[in-house]
Amino acid sequence: MLKLVLHDVSLDYPVYDTKSRSLRRSITQSLPVGGRIKKEKGKRTSILALDNVSLSFREGDRVALFGHNGAGKTSLLKVLAGFYEPTSGAIEREGKVSALLNLMSGMDVNLNGYENILLCGMLYGLSRKGALARIDDIAEFSELGEYLNMPVRLLSSGMILRLAFSICTSIDCEILLLDEWVGAGDQAFIEKTKNRLSEMVFRSSIMVFATHNPIVAKQLCNKAIYMEHGRVTLVGDIDQVIHRYHTPVAEA
Repeated sequence: MLKLVLHDVSLDYPVYDTKSRSLRRSITQSLPVGGRIKKEKGKRTSILALDNVSLSFREGDRVALFGHNGAGKTSLLKVLAGFYEPTSGAIEREGKVSALLNLMSGMDVNLNGYENILLCGMLYGLSRKGALARIDDIAEFSELGEYLNMPVRLLSSGMILRLAFSICTSIDCEILLLDEWVGAGDQAFIEKTKNRLSEMVFRSSIMVFATHNPIVAKQLCNKAIYMEHGRVTLVGDIDQVIHRYHTPVAEA
């Protein structure tokens, strides 16, 4: 049975070099989190990105993850994906996970587009034969044509994003983790990405989707979670969580 279960999971990001730079500058420049600052006497300074999070995701769950910037949404997705090991607590993970968090992760800019399709496909868990079998479809979807024969470093950022998106969304998955709704390229291609992502969402058995967009969340999800400062403060109905998201802290 497919599942993702977190048991009292916490995640600390250590903050180094606080003597030569201000703590504020160290955090804002290098850490995409807004958790509680832990400054232990005589020990390291760290950010508590996730604070004793317990959650359970089962087959059929399509969960929108809400929270203001720095609430811990991306950190939670990275722990769910296995990119980060929790500082404490435990995770049960059963099923093939696909995480669309950093689309260009694993790409080698010195290789050409076709070589990157093969490389990234294998990094996403395909066999060499399986990756080769997808090359033509990925190339066609990307609409990059002869540019795929060029080293990726020579492509524009938009073209690289097109290639990365085309690779990532070609992989079948059971558990899908999304950080915002991805758009790449011109308006016509953005429409293609929406359709492709929608197909991927509905092929998956579990989806966790970090977003600031209530309209898209209502279209795709059947549950929602609200996070503040690394903690889960509300789990439930989407409308209820959206209302909490738009309610100023002073009124909550």
